[in-house]
Amino acid sequence: MEIVTHSRDDKLRQWLAEKACEHGFDTVRITTAAASGDQSDNLASYLAKGYHGTMGWMADTAERRSDPRVLWPQVKSVIVFAMNYGPDRNPLKILGKKSRGAISVYAQNRDYHDIIKGRLKTIAGQLAAKTASEVKVFVDTAPVMEKPLAAAAGIGWQGKHTNLVSRQHGSWLFLGSIFTTASIGPDRSEIDHCGSCRACLDICPTDAFPAPYKIDARRCISYLTIEHKGQIPHQFRIAMGNRIYGCDDCLAVCPWNKFAATASEVKLKAREDLREPELADLLLLDDPSFRRLFSGSPIKRIGRDRFVRNCLIAAGNSGDDSLIGSCKLLLGDTSPLVRGAAVWALGRLAGHSKFEALRAQYQRGETDEEVLAEWKMSAESISRPNEVAL
Repeated sequence: MEIVTHSRDDKLRQWLAEKACEHGFDTVRITTAAASGDQSDNLASYLAKGYHGTMGWMADTAERRSDPRVLWPQVKSVIVFAMNYGPDRNPLKILGKKSRGAISVYAQNRDYHDIIKGRLKTIAGQLAAKTASEVKVFVDTAPVMEKPLAAAAGIGWQGKHTNLVSRQHGSWLFLGSIFTTASIGPDRSEIDHCGSCRACLDICPTDAFPAPYKIDARRCISYLTIEHKGQIPHQFRIAMGNRIYGCDDCLAVCPWNKFAATASEVKLKAREDLREPELADLLLLDDPSFRRLFSGSPIKRIGRDRFVRNCLIAAGNSGDDSLIGSCKLLLGDTSPLVRGAAVWALGRLAGHSKFEALRAQYQRGETDEEVLAEWKMSAESISRPNEVAL
């Protein structure tokens, strides 16, 4: 834990640094509630272009999101905490193991919202008693733009992939904040150190960055596998590969990661059963077994149907015909979202004659229009192996 002292508030800063370290955070910095900069204009532009996709809550909370003082008029200072959750192995290697599912590093253990919020509430309670101030804790689930606030506080800068990057801690950062009515002298903001590097932009499988520092969520695999509730758009399915929850590509290639400190014992460790899970096992999940497997995990929030949808897309990209049986069983699933994805997977795996036999068996009783459209599109494309991903 690095500690930066200032001429004012030295004792309080020292105390905050010690508490941050005690609770597993790597750094803590302070900014003013007024340090929203041009984020209001940036957010308005993002929303106007529709880059937020179906995340209507971003537009609904735009005013509160753009300025902490709108969210809480009494706030004077924002204390931002960061925790490095960098993996202990290269998360991109699994992308070559087509019959296994790639789960984003942050989701391979307990839900970080619960862990970090609990720790920040403990610190916030002690801070309130120490300073006789009011406090509020936020960890990603409230309309708070934590990355711009973290940049204003000097933890790092928003890279070309729009995520926060730190010279000391790389791209793998969980963020949380304590809003307080206490006035604490702010830290200096960090400048951009991306330079001419564009590794994060070039590696994106779906070309989700219309320009450096801009992201179109509608093309982002993290959005598609987590936030998007319908069928995955056809143009992105092949590019998804075996990514079944989130995407780490742009984070993993950031050169600043090589300077990040190794994770300490208090950091989150990946569950072994979620490092490289077999698609064959995941395709068999019903709702109760899904809930058991992902109890306490952020994956649980998307529900079994969306998760199995993602796994079926991965199965279709796997080239593994041993998965045909599991995909076939899902043609009779109660969820049209799952049935539609199963049709596409079998169109990729089964071959023309097997697919047509399945089509004759299952399409007749299908009533959902989107699933029927999947049967039609797969039947038309099955003899054209040169399907274009993007």
